Amino acid sequence: MRTDYYIASCVFTARHPELSAAIRRHVGGVLGLPVVRCCVPRYKLRSFTDKMPEGTLREEWQALPDCAGFQPGDTVYSLCHNCSAIIEEQKPGVRVRSLWELLLEDSSFRLPDYGGVKMAVQDCWRARDRRGEQDAVRELLRRMNVEPVELAQSREATEFCGISLLRPAPPRNLKLAPKRYVENASGKFLPHSPEEQEAAMRDYAAALPQLPVAVYCHYCEEGLELAGADVRHLAALLFAGDAEQKA
Repeated sequence: MRTDYYIASCVFTARHPELSAAIRRHVGGVLGLPVVRCCVPRYKLRSFTDKMPEGTLREEWQALPDCAGFQPGDTVYSLCHNCSAIIEEQKPGVRVRSLWELLLEDSSFRLPDYGGVKMAVQDCWRARDRRGEQDAVRELLRRMNVEPVELAQSREATEFCGISLLRPAPPRNLKLAPKRYVENASGKFLPHSPEEQEAAMRDYAAALPQLPVAVYCHYCEEGLELAGADVRHLAALLFAGDAEQKA
């Protein structure tokens, strides 16, 4: 039987534990999708559990299954582009879609209204070929009364993914998604000093429009925050208030 899953993402959850919990409450509690931590079994379980704040957030994270036995015909939703790439390359026949596509199709999800504010849209190199995800991001912004502003290098033309492309890739990613992270990543994942990374981010951010920047990748968020940009993660925009009220 075909099953839809949601991967909560270890790295995103470590950065945004309350926000991740809010997403899981909706996707798992309201929509009824099975929720797992990661795309591969037993990946740094203790390390990521220890990064959770003590109390309910840590207990809820620890109680989640680490992974699932994804089968051909299943659909896996995620907001982690590493998980998406690994599932695609390691699980033929499993459909990969983004959290944003799921929420766009969810008539039960109530969207906040941002009053017509303009935001630049930062696409991610890791998702440069994911047109459905890119379209869903922009449509969700419009439905939240945000006017998306396109950058000169957008969609498939983007080369940005924060400082994650200026440091060696995790060996797991190279091994499990070699097409994306080895064969099609020439000139990326080379070591740079922290000073070089920060300088690169500040140079990049200086060329952006003087607007808040909407991102849908935690590595893009990390890089733009390092540069001092006014960056808004799409998940935070979508779940505004919910994470704070219920954490």
